[in-house]
Amino acid sequence: MILCRNIFSLKNNLMLNAITRAISPNMDNCELTHFEREPINIQQAIQQHKEYEKNLEKLGCKIISAVAAPDLPDSVFVEDCAIVLDEIAIMTHPGAESRREEVKGIAEVLAPHRELFFIESPGIIDGGDVLVIGRNIWVGLSNRSNLGAIEQLQKITSAFGYTVLGVEVTDCLHLKSAVTQVAENTVLLNPSWIKVGIFKDFKIIETHPDEPNASNALPINDVVLFPKAYPLTAKRLEENGIQIIYLDNSEVTKAEGALTCCSIIFKT
Repeated sequence: MILCRNIFSLKNNLMLNAITRAISPNMDNCELTHFEREPINIQQAIQQHKEYEKNLEKLGCKIISAVAAPDLPDSVFVEDCAIVLDEIAIMTHPGAESRREEVKGIAEVLAPHRELFFIESPGIIDGGDVLVIGRNIWVGLSNRSNLGAIEQLQKITSAFGYTVLGVEVTDCLHLKSAVTQVAENTVLLNPSWIKVGIFKDFKIIETHPDEPNASNALPINDVVLFPKAYPLTAKRLEENGIQIIYLDNSEVTKAEGALTCCSIIFKT
């Protein structure tokens, strides 16, 4: 998910849209960088994704279904295709060549809602590397995103008052594998994958050392969707007053995906 300015500033009576896409039956052929390949139960993945969408609806999101792309194994990870701000949407140029066909379908869905801009080669960027809080846009410098894309993103967004900041990440796929926002002035992060000082102006909750992959949470208004596989980190969130809805996303995790990856949430 790309936060539109700051999702915590939204009121419950404002409509949120959530773009999602069906699980590909070829998900077993997904791109992997840091994970070992293991069999994915496609039927279970489909059921888990349906439960994910149901919870988005319960929290006030209108589901907008992008046309399914069964030949594109990673196509459920719509977040990587677009950076949606209040004013515009920036279509990405994904770092994995096999994923670039995914962008067209998401652009078609977003076109009625936002003016579209496009990141062009040699810039590469995945939406999972982008964290928007207020007027700051942090972009992970990873295997999937580079300085060329950051420069383009700054040029596109500067007219709307945004500042784009590159962030070094290590040992994980995306910036939002390492850090996500979980409350208005609070981030959840893994200090082994990102420098804590980058977010010194925020309250920081660190993932439990035994749960390095627990940094990705999906906040919607005053609730956080969170994987049930990470109870020790969940306890830390709850101790800080954060309300959690637990989801099972075990099959998506095998494809090196996470909760934010599977939707693009934006205001009408």
